[in-house]
Formats: sequence, structure tokens, C-alpha cells
Amino acid sequence: MPGDLQGLTGPNAAPERVAGGFGLARAPVFSRLGYLLFGDTTMSRIMKWEDGKVSVFRENRTARGLTFDHQGRLLACEGNRVTRTEKDGSITVLADMLHATSDLVYAIDGSIYFSDAALAPAVPAIYQITRQGEVRVASRDCELPDGVALAPNQQKLYASDTRGHRIWVYEIAADGALRGGREFARANANGLKTDEMGNVWSPGDHLIAVFDANGRRVGEIPMPEDPSNCAWGDGFRNLYVTAKTSVYRIETKVNGTRTY
Repeated sequence: MPGDLQGLTGPNAAPERVAGGFGLARAPVFSRLGYLLFGDTTMSRIMKWEDGKVSVFRENRTARGLTFDHQGRLLACEGNRVTRTEKDGSITVLADMLHATSDLVYAIDGSIYFSDAALAPAVPAIYQITRQGEVRVASRDCELPDGVALAPNQQKLYASDTRGHRIWVYEIAADGALRGGREFARANANGLKTDEMGNVWSPGDHLIAVFDANGRRVGEIPMPEDPSNCAWGDGFRNLYVTAKTSVYRIETKVNGTRTY
């Protein structure tokens, strides 16, 4: 393991399997209340992992992407729509008439960015939901967009392109629009996360690849299963990874970017 990566994870970054037996685990997000949520898409459920125990958090919900907003309300990519679960448990639809929403991230200005991996004849895109509730196309650069993540200063947005085998990076304008899209790194990436040092963590192809803020590949963490996405937990320290039938935890020395 390269020395750069040892500084982020320590000499032993072996993933620890904390839960298993799922059909297809994806979309992890760690609540500030101390539990992990993730989707089991083959069972159309959102699962909850807390204190080493797994339970069903919500039935009949196919979540491909999960996060929270600053009020702790759950945001979800659910097939052709993006939803928010209110404090009373009711569901607000933030965007619909979409195709295959994949991942989303909440920004400090109240914007939500999400990917829609639409297939032809529809056109894939990264969308922004403004704090006023307007849904608008932010970029159509990705051939098949999946993961989205914000830089720690929230002035850049990263997006993985699973068909183009690359990660894009954009500058974020004052109104939340994306500008100056360019290739950040070559990678077979699914989901994405960033840490407070500006590194980008990219799950895909039975590993987690880590890139520095300049797009240089600093190392890889082998995974027992092909990972779909990852999330910071334990007070935004340590990485939780969904990978097909299981959920894994990787101890880290760096804090993840806080977006909620």
C-alpha cells in the first residue's frame, strides 16, 4: 500500500464486514443519531444498521441514493423521483418524471445535486434542485452518471461516469450552476465521497481508489465484493461501504466532508 494512503488509513486498511445477507446493498448514509441506513434494492427496502444489529427501516422503497439535509431529513433517489422524508414521516416529492436517479448530495446553500442515469432515447444528466425548488439540468457531460460528491469547501462538484470510465469535476457558480467541467481522473467509479483534505474516494471494480485533490491516484483498498457506494460514519470518521451482499467498514485517520 502506498505511503500516501497509509497516512489516510494506517498500515492495515482491511475492510471489516459488519453486516451481510442482502440482495444488493447500496446507498449508505450515516445519521448524526448514530445509525447507518442503506438500500437493499432487490428487496425494495431501506435497511438500518445500529449497534451491530440490522432491521428494516422502511418497506417498499427502492433507494439507489440516500443522504440527509441540514435538518436531518432523509433525501432519497427512488427510481424516477427524488424525495424528502419530513419530520412527521410524510413524503415530499422534490423531483419526478425522471428515469433512473442514482446518487445525490446536499449542499450548504440548500441545493441538492443528483444524477439521473437515463437510457436512450432519454439523455443522462446531473441535475440541481435549487433551494427555491427549481429542478434544472446542471450538466450532460457524463455518458452514464452515477456518484456525486462535493469538495470540502463546497466550491467543486465531482461526478462519476460509469460508461465513460472517468470522474468529472466542476466549479460551482454563485447560483449553484456547474461550470468548466473537465476530466479529474480515469476510474471505473460508482459512488463518490471526499474527505476534509480534498481527497476523492471512489468505489468500483472490487476496490476503493483514492485520488488526491489534483487527480493523482494515491492508492487502492481491495474489497471482497464489488462496492456500489460509500459513506462517512462514526462522526464523519471511518468509511462504510455497500458491496453487493454486504456492508463493510474501513477505519480511517481522516475526516470525511460534512454535507449535513
